[in-house]
Amino acid sequence: MEDSRLGIDLLVPLFCQGAKETLEQCTGREVNCSNTILSIPKISIRPDMGGFVELFGDYNGLAVMNFSNDVALAIYKDYMTTMGIPAADLVKNATSVEVADTIGELINQVMGKTQQLIEIEYDLSAQRGQPKALNLNHAISLTPQLAQGTLDMANTLLDNRRIVFQMDQMRFYMELAMERMRFVSLDPD
Repeated sequence: MEDSRLGIDLLVPLFCQGAKETLEQCTGREVNCSNTILSIPKISIRPDMGGFVELFGDYNGLAVMNFSNDVALAIYKDYMTTMGIPAADLVKNATSVEVADTIGELINQVMGKTQQLIEIEYDLSAQRGQPKALNLNHAISLTPQLAQGTLDMANTLLDNRRIVFQMDQMRFYMELAMERMRFVSLDPD
């Protein structure tokens, strides 16, 4: 039976769950996902810090997470102290390489958890590239490569979504670009 919703809209709750569970475990803070998901015209990696990773396999797309310096530094500090690193040994500047590397590693963990949830729910699997986080002064729009080649915009439709997260009073964002797909179950139930 075919679900009338787009595939991206079926996967977004799993991306929310994967990010929430991973970040709560790694930081010890409560993380909430907005009840409203935004349909956006394109995805971008944005200042102050953004990280991205490509997904390819049974489903294809690009995931981006964007953070202000304050959020990136808070996540870095909480993650490191949760692992037992003394607060005195931590960097104090959000633009340091250590913060970007930590955010990249957390994005990797978020994507791993999300891929696991998608495989359990839909029996679909994808590989991912190595996430990379960057300090930025300006936004950069991104378009995923799909189907092992350059994206043919005339023949490939993309769906884009923005998910808003909140940790304490701080907000951060995930943006997804995925090839247009619908899920058709072969299970008669």
